[in-house]
Amino acid sequence: MKVENRQLFVLGWFERSPWTVLLAGALLALLVAVSLMRGLMKADFQELSALASTLTATSVLSLGMGYFLYRRGWTRSPSLMLTLIATYGWAMVLTLFNVWVMAEQMFVNEHDLVLSGVLLLFAAIIATTFGVFAAASLTDGLRQLNRTAQAIASGDLEMRVRVHGRDEVAQLSQSFNNMAAQLQAAEKQRHEVEKLRRDLVAWTSHDLRTPLTSIRAMVEALHDGLVSDPETAQRYYRTIRNDVVALNNLIDDLFELAQLDAGGLVLEKSPYALGDLVSDALERFHALAAQKGIALHGEISPEVGLIRLNAPKIGRVLSNLIGNALRYVPAGGDVWVTAVPVAEGVQITARDNGPGFAPADLPRIFEQFYRGEEARSRKTGGAGLGLAIARAIVEAHDGQITAKNGANGGAVIQFTLSNS
Repeated sequence: MKVENRQLFVLGWFERSPWTVLLAGALLALLVAVSLMRGLMKADFQELSALASTLTATSVLSLGMGYFLYRRGWTRSPSLMLTLIATYGWAMVLTLFNVWVMAEQMFVNEHDLVLSGVLLLFAAIIATTFGVFAAASLTDGLRQLNRTAQAIASGDLEMRVRVHGRDEVAQLSQSFNNMAAQLQAAEKQRHEVEKLRRDLVAWTSHDLRTPLTSIRAMVEALHDGLVSDPETAQRYYRTIRNDVVALNNLIDDLFELAQLDAGGLVLEKSPYALGDLVSDALERFHALAAQKGIALHGEISPEVGLIRLNAPKIGRVLSNLIGNALRYVPAGGDVWVTAVPVAEGVQITARDNGPGFAPADLPRIFEQFYRGEEARSRKTGGAGLGLAIARAIVEAHDGQITAKNGANGGAVIQFTLSNS
C-alpha cells in the first residue's frame, strides 16, 4: 500500500508540474554525464567544465526547440498516434544531435566519428520503432473506447470495451464498462417503469370502467322504467351499491399505495397484542367465508407478546391476505393464519389449501396491479393492489414479506415484524 501511494504521489507530481519534468530531466542528464566522466575517465576540471557547458547549451537548445514544436503543432494534431510518433522522431533527432556534437569534439579520427554516428542512428531507429509499437498499443485501446462510446451513444447499451493490462487506459476502460452497465440497468428500469405506467393506466381504466358501465346500465334501466318487478329493482340496487363500494375501495387503495410509495405515510407504532388483530381480521371475513363454505383458522403462539406496530395498517395487511385467499380457495377449503416467534421478532403466516400460485406469477405477485391470468377474470375480482399494499406496509415496519407454494399445495404468504 505504501509503495502504491508513493507511485500515485510521483505520478500526481508529474501531472501537476509538466514544466519541472523538462528541467529536472535536463539537470539529471547533466549530473549523470559529468559524474560518469569524472568517475570513469578521470577528467580534470577543465574537461568537466567544457563538457558541462556544451551539454547545457545543447540540452537547452534541444528541449526548447522541442517544446516550441509541441506547442505550435503537435498539440493540434488530430491523432494521438501521430503526436507520439512525432515525439519519438524528435527524441531520435535530439539524441543524434547531442551525441554528434560531443563526439565531434572528442574524436580525432573521422572514421570513428562516422561509425559512432551510424551506430547511433541504428539504435535510434530501433528505439523509435519500439516507441511506435508502444504508441500503437496505447492508441488501440483508446480507439476501442471511442468506438464503444459511439455505439452506446447510438443505443447499443450492451457494447463493452475489452480490458487489457492494468495501466490508466485499462482503468479507464473498466470504469467505462461499469458506467455502461449502470446505463443499461437504468435503461432497463426505465422500460419497466414505462411498462408499469402503461399497465397502470390500462388496468385502472378496466377496473373503473367495468363497474361504471354496469352501474350506468342498471341506472338507465331503472330510470327508463324498464324494471317493474320490485325484487329485480332491489337486486339492481344491491348490485349498484356493491359496485360503488368496490370503486370506493379501489380509490382508497390507490390513494394509500401512493402515500406508501412516496414515503409520506407516517406510521405511529405502539405495543399491541397481535392475537387481537388476527381475531378481528378473521371475524371480519367470517360471514363471507361461511357463505363460500370455507373454514377460517387462527393460531397465535403463547410466546408471542406485545409487538410494536401500527394496528390499523397491520390489520389491513391481514385483511388483504385473508381476502386474497378467499378469492381462490374453493368451497370446502381452509385458510389458516398463524403467528410464531422468530429471531427477528414474530412471523405471521397466511396459508390455504387452494390452487396456489402459478410459478410464472410468484416473482411478480407483489407488484402493483399484477394479477395472474386466472385471477384477471371478474369472477375473482380485485384490482391487484392488495398484496402490493401489504408489502408496502410491512416494509414501512422494517419487515419482510415473501410468497411461495406450500409443500402440499396451496399458497403461503409470510411476513415478519420486529419486536423493537
